[in-house]
Amino acid sequence: MRSETRVETGSVGVVVRPPNPTETVVLYLPGDRRLSGALEPAPGLAERLALRTGAVVVCPRYRTAFPAALEDVHSAYDYCRTQGPVAVVGERQGAGLAAALLLRLRDLGEPPPQCGVLVSALLDLTMQAPSLQLNATADPTFDVAELGRWAERYAAGTAPTNPLLSPLLANLHGLPPVQLLVAGTDPLLDDSVEFANRAARSGVTVDLHVRPDAASLRSEALTAMAAFIRTWGSRSGGVRPRTPAARTSHPA
Repeated sequence: MRSETRVETGSVGVVVRPPNPTETVVLYLPGDRRLSGALEPAPGLAERLALRTGAVVVCPRYRTAFPAALEDVHSAYDYCRTQGPVAVVGERQGAGLAAALLLRLRDLGEPPPQCGVLVSALLDLTMQAPSLQLNATADPTFDVAELGRWAERYAAGTAPTNPLLSPLLANLHGLPPVQLLVAGTDPLLDDSVEFANRAARSGVTVDLHVRPDAASLRSEALTAMAAFIRTWGSRSGGVRPRTPAARTSHPA
């Protein structure tokens, strides 16, 4: 695979270029594999996503605590917009950060990405979801206690109910189309299902996939997210964004 893509390291982070790139750029925020299971190591998924979608995939560097992490990711998004239409993809903790970025862009009146994809998303740092306990034994790589300690460090003194820490608690009106991919046995299942429900009620286009288990999610996630990115990336008409534009929500 590495012979088919070009992997570069620059000021923004790692950039993966497929052989014949389209104008679409994917901003990819992986989860922390030390804390919970992931689809696969981040570089591998970034390369496969680049090949499947034809998009340039940017894996940005960002700091490890709020709000600095969100500021860094926002800067990376601004870089991506100079390259072409953007899709934002996040996994686990990275998915929560991706959702926070969508909220921040909306609140600042800045142009949104074409779409967002949230995989096994951590969207509620209050850690109150019943599935955290009910599904904890289904994933031996998932350590709920350590995830709670990570959440406390990441919040850095900010209340976990802050919507940029817990996007599940936010007003979700005006977000771009969002896809959520999760396994029915995932400890973070409730975060994705409830976010999808609240977003749909807010008039956001939502594509929720709940797969039976982690293995089926791993086997199907790349195909699903690539199709979603291609669908909504094509809505840009292949034109690179140049000036701020009014956002339109697409009712589900």
